Amino acid sequence: MGWEASCDASKSTIFGLAFPVKQVACGQMTGEARQDFAFAFLSILFEGAPFILLGTLISGFIDIYMPPGMMDRFLPRNKTLAVIMAGLMGAVFPVCECAVVPVIRRLVRKGLPVSCALTYMLAAPIVNPITALSTWKAFTGPVMMVQGESLAANVVMTSSRLGLGLAVAVLLGLVVARLPLVWILRKKLVDEIQAPAAAHDHSHEHHDCCGHDHGHKHKHEHDHKHDHDGCCGHDHGHEATAAVTGNPRLVAAFRSAIKDFVDVGVYFSIGVAITALFNTGIAPGAAWLDSLANRQVLAPAALMALAFILSLCSTSDAFIAATLDKFTYGAKLAFLVFGPMLDLKLLFLYQTVLRRKFIVWMAVGLFVAIGAAAVGFQWYLNNQSTLP
Repeated sequence: MGWEASCDASKSTIFGLAFPVKQVACGQMTGEARQDFAFAFLSILFEGAPFILLGTLISGFIDIYMPPGMMDRFLPRNKTLAVIMAGLMGAVFPVCECAVVPVIRRLVRKGLPVSCALTYMLAAPIVNPITALSTWKAFTGPVMMVQGESLAANVVMTSSRLGLGLAVAVLLGLVVARLPLVWILRKKLVDEIQAPAAAHDHSHEHHDCCGHDHGHKHKHEHDHKHDHDGCCGHDHGHEATAAVTGNPRLVAAFRSAIKDFVDVGVYFSIGVAITALFNTGIAPGAAWLDSLANRQVLAPAALMALAFILSLCSTSDAFIAATLDKFTYGAKLAFLVFGPMLDLKLLFLYQTVLRRKFIVWMAVGLFVAIGAAAVGFQWYLNNQSTLP
């Protein structure tokens, strides 16, 4: 119910954002401005959509095929090393931010340490090969000089994004490891973890929520089917038909991927539309946003706020960031790291797992840490290169 409520709230946010876009696009555009908007919109949309498709396909297969507890076996016993390893798990199990929260919710219930879960939740959308590839492809700018070496913009931005994303996620994970669960997780989730019968219930949750079809292994196939549909967060209502035509797990993986693609695609399309309006100077506030482009501190803050509003997927947001030509690479880096960690859609999803007070403190910490790192990054580039 909580996850469905979050989705409903996210949908209301979508329509809330779509309405002013429609107002601007239809009411205040000249013919030439509409052509510019259409060109900007379609160019970003077609460039980023394949990466969203690839990312959601991988997420769908992980959702269905990854066995419960598999991530636990990769983590060392040392808490610090476990947090660092959790931050790197996105390279092996890439999940976009749109799908990672439900996954984390299940993993925490199955015993994954909260510090490792939150580190993975923040790092996985950034530290994964799909995001790295899309960032590499998006930034095809000029060569910059760093430490006397000639480096392409895509090398600098891709490595900086992955490095800063990992560092921020690990730092938050280390802080969380020293906090009590009641400060972090919702009370209901804490009760489930600390309940004496948790170990016994874990075996039942494996059958009910793991994302696999175990209906043929016990007599209560009909009841299992309803429990499975209710717990995994995906629609498997037609698995009986799928069993006749092919592998039900494969069908479920594609169904999960399609669902994620539609959800992400809606947010991405709205984000592309708003970005195209800003890039063409049509959107209200576009001139004000451009006026902050050369401000050393305000520029990263402005783009982090923009990333929060646009709610883009990490597999495609680099294509939008790369088009913000008036902003420095440091401000773009803040956009690319902050957005996958906190945006409007994630604000709703986080509330299914985390306490609201913790979300507020986490948001402030992320904003300050990423903003300071972006300012330092740009200061370093300014001393090494004449390029923006």
